Amino acid sequence: MWTSIAKYLLRTKVHQDCSRTLLQAQNGKHSHQKHFSLSRRPWQHSMQTAQAFNTSAAIHKVEALEANQFICVHWEDGSKSLYPSVWLRDNCQCPECFLHSAKARKLLLENLDVNVGAKNVTLAQREKKVCIVWPDDHTSEFEAEWLKKRCFSEQARAKMREELFLSERQYWGSDLQLPTLAFEEVLHSDESAYKWLVTLKRTGIVLLTGAASRQGELLKLGQRIGFLRLTFYGPTWQVQDKADANNVAYTTEKLSFHTDYPVLQFPPGIQLLHCIKQTPTGGESEVVDGFHVANQLKEQNPQAFQILTSTYVDFTDIGVDYCDFSMQSKQKIIDVDEKGEVVRINFNNATRDTVFDIPAEKVKPFYAALKDYVDLLNSKDNKCIYKMKPGEIVVFDNWRLLHGRQSYEAGTEISRHLEGAYADWDVVMSRLRILRKNVLSRK
Repeated sequence: MWTSIAKYLLRTKVHQDCSRTLLQAQNGKHSHQKHFSLSRRPWQHSMQTAQAFNTSAAIHKVEALEANQFICVHWEDGSKSLYPSVWLRDNCQCPECFLHSAKARKLLLENLDVNVGAKNVTLAQREKKVCIVWPDDHTSEFEAEWLKKRCFSEQARAKMREELFLSERQYWGSDLQLPTLAFEEVLHSDESAYKWLVTLKRTGIVLLTGAASRQGELLKLGQRIGFLRLTFYGPTWQVQDKADANNVAYTTEKLSFHTDYPVLQFPPGIQLLHCIKQTPTGGESEVVDGFHVANQLKEQNPQAFQILTSTYVDFTDIGVDYCDFSMQSKQKIIDVDEKGEVVRINFNNATRDTVFDIPAEKVKPFYAALKDYVDLLNSKDNKCIYKMKPGEIVVFDNWRLLHGRQSYEAGTEISRHLEGAYADWDVVMSRLRILRKNVLSRK
């Protein structure tokens, strides 16, 4: 069957509704673009991608193929889309099969015949709807635009992935110009909030200015996106010099590049830091694009990259704060997906455990690989250094960026005070999709 289907598709113009730019982003794997500023307007690219789905879809004809196991839609523009019958039956949109108030499937999988074929297929409503009658005489109707958006061609699927997940990234190095937006505008303007979150997704970091120099401002951002993430350090936490500190961040010493909370099986995706008071000397913040540097490591030292993407490292954190805690986890320093693309960095040297659950002969090669990665992170070409001012909030991708801090002198009173908080990418992406829909509806 599949051979004949493939031959049929090769004889036709498969539906191509994805821009060439997006395909290059999907196929090119890594973009080593170094410069970034808000003048590039990544949110506009995202809106243009989403708007491309709004083009009208008119059907020329529809036919069943391969013993009715596939439905082929011929579009007015001459392209064609192929849909498996079992997928169409599974996604019937009638009230019996789909609960529209919850936008959820009602049809039970145990009642689905995986070998189902269409009994009859026709066009209705001036070529805007496909009607299918199934062997049990159940009828399904599918809007043309609904079908077009869910085309199974490689190009259409790539386009849908980008719309849903905004997977395109803009990598950067030491010459990063921090994307900056006004705190109050983000709170009160959907377009500004959308700019904030889409820039955060693509670039990994945004600086917000104009917040009050007092605790509680991060809670407002939490409400803007939905809610913050509670951890063992509380809903928010105060980064300042403390006696008998239960975290190395609560000292005046230098903090090396790290991600927060690799000791959790699912570390927070977003970190927010609000500067309330800044020391006059020292205390500069440092950030580095961990994905960009991981790609450099992959090119320069493939063996080190392989070690860091395959070796599970033990992390630990034990103490008392919001409540008492005793945490343990195993993480790979660099997480990759099924395509080998970097999706998360898990590294905090302070909480890396003394326990190391690997054979003794693999320990030294691991240290050598990790040292190579850390040396690249600290390269002057890769890291960006800036100093926060009171009233500024930096929001960054904790899965992608590693951050650090230069040391500063302790005084008789607290000289540097940051309030911190976390959020999860699921919450942020939910708000981003809602904001994009709201902003687009006004265009």
